[in-house]
Amino acid sequence: MEQTRRRPDRHEPEQGPSLALPPEAEHAVLGHLSSSEFDRVAGEAARTAPPRENGGNQDIKNMSKGTRIFYPVFVDGANLSLGDLHFSQGDGEITFCGAIEMGGFIDLRVELIKGGMETYGVSENAIFMPGNVDPQYSQWLAFSGTSVTLDGEQRYLDSHLSYQRACLHAIDYLSKFGYSREQAYVILGAVPIEGRLSGVVDIPNSCSTVYIPTAVFDFDVRPSASGPHKIDPGIGVPKASNR
Repeated sequence: MEQTRRRPDRHEPEQGPSLALPPEAEHAVLGHLSSSEFDRVAGEAARTAPPRENGGNQDIKNMSKGTRIFYPVFVDGANLSLGDLHFSQGDGEITFCGAIEMGGFIDLRVELIKGGMETYGVSENAIFMPGNVDPQYSQWLAFSGTSVTLDGEQRYLDSHLSYQRACLHAIDYLSKFGYSREQAYVILGAVPIEGRLSGVVDIPNSCSTVYIPTAVFDFDVRPSASGPHKIDPGIGVPKASNR
C-alpha cells in the first residue's frame, strides 16, 4: 500500500526515505529450532528490540563485567542468547544508537533456580546485581526537568516528559560551551550519565534529573563568574557560496 506523505511546510526540510526497517521474520535468531517450527515462531515470537519480562534489549549501563542477572523463565527448555555490547552509554540511551558500540566476547555461566520465580517473586521482570566495573565518578553536574511541555502544557506525573526536559536542559547548557545541539545530544547518549527519577510525590509534576560526570570533559564545565569555556566544535560546515 502506498504511503501518503504530508507536504512539508516551507520552513521544514524535505524528509528522505526511512533508514531503518521493522523486524522481519527471515532475520529472526531462534537458536536450534527446526525448520518446521522456525517460520511459525519467527512470525509469532515477541521481538527483543524492546525490553521484556524475559530480557529483551535491556541497555542498562550498569550491566557490566561480573553482573549477575536473574531472569524469569516462562517456557520449558528455554534458550538464552545475548549481544549488543556497549563500551559506554548514558542512562536511557536517549539517542537510540548513541551508545559507543563494540565487539567483544562474553564468558557466560548459567544456573537454574527451580521454582525461583515463585520463591523470590521474580515473575514479571529481571533483577540483577551490577558488575564490578561500574562507571566510577565522584563529581557531577546535575540538570532537572519537570513534566511540563515546551509549550507550557502541564502533564500529570509524566516522568518520561520530565526526563526529556532534563536532557534538553543539559543540551541547552552544553551548547553554551560551543557544542552544537546535536553534539550535546550525542554526549548524553554516549557518556555514562546518571538518570534519576527524583520526585513523584509532589503532584502534579514529576521531577527527573540527569547527572553528567564532570571528569569526562577536559575543561571545567561548572558555572562560574568567568563564563563558559569555549571549545572548537570541529564541525566542517561549508561556507555559503556567492554564486
